Amino acid sequence: MGLPEILISFKKQGTSAIERSARGIVALILKDDTGTFDTKVYKSIDEIDPGDWTADNQDYIKKTFMGTPSQVIVERIAVADLDYVNGLIRLKNKKWNYLAIPGIQDVAVTDIVTWIKTERDTNKKTYKAILPNAAADHEGIISFTTNDIKVASKTYSASEYTGRIAGILAGLPFTRSATYYALNEVESITESADPNGDIDSGKLILINDGTKIKIGRGINSLTTTTANKTEEFKKIKITDAIDFIRDDIRDIFDESYVGKVINSYDNKVLFLSAVNAYFGELERLEVLDPDFGNKAEVNMETQRLYLQAQGIDVNLLKNQEIKEYNTGSKLFAQAKVRFLDAMEDLQMEIYI
Repeated sequence: MGLPEILISFKKQGTSAIERSARGIVALILKDDTGTFDTKVYKSIDEIDPGDWTADNQDYIKKTFMGTPSQVIVERIAVADLDYVNGLIRLKNKKWNYLAIPGIQDVAVTDIVTWIKTERDTNKKTYKAILPNAAADHEGIISFTTNDIKVASKTYSASEYTGRIAGILAGLPFTRSATYYALNEVESITESADPNGDIDSGKLILINDGTKIKIGRGINSLTTTTANKTEEFKKIKITDAIDFIRDDIRDIFDESYVGKVINSYDNKVLFLSAVNAYFGELERLEVLDPDFGNKAEVNMETQRLYLQAQGIDVNLLKNQEIKEYNTGSKLFAQAKVRFLDAMEDLQMEIYI
């Protein structure tokens, strides 16, 4: 029968916005022959042993920690490896939020894009990756395109600075988005000739406002919108919030319900009530819009389809009977929520 399926789909209607933090875990894959280990997990810069890494790789790890992620998982692969498969295999069943591969070449970017899309769309993982020049058109891929990033005596390519960006995104608090986040260590960059055009085409860029270098707009590579992925899904913080809630609900379900609770209607109601209590807390923290009526409930459409597939004539049943019908090991649920966004755009007219 395989593992129990937990498929939580966010059906977002209309426009919505988000204010949410994604303080999380960064995963790095680094090519290095210095050590013989596979994986290192760091919670602070102080834990890094200089004897484990080349100077460049130490620098990439330290740059990642500048964004204050809670943890950095580093997968070491051999310099001679032609791809990053060995690192991805080890990361597949670990918990992390953002992947960066400092120094990755353009030829390998497509493989990572495909892997992330598969993990998100098929396997329902909440992984995201910061990759250089990745026109992926997907909310799970952040395409970082700024080059010639000068920091002290060293100049970095977009690829080499992806760890720094991953650390920023993983470490942001609830109170702000990545838009206009200042990278105070950066002295200069190759500036975009068309910042608005780059942003519209799904590129995360750094800009120079005359006094500091900062992120232009906190967007991912998604450019094609659909009924279920509206304009808001282009924002990194929207995707982060969806992933955050999905992970929380999945963790609660796995830890407290799977295999431990009989799938009766009463227990379904108890689970959905717990989810709604969780939404209430997110409203209190000003993550969800308290005026929207954020609610999880039985997914009646999916429940009807399931019963029909079992040969049951749902037309003979009342709605409440459909809700209470035995659905084996499956709990069909849906949630409608609305997020509060960070303030980013001003339209103001001044009259004299």
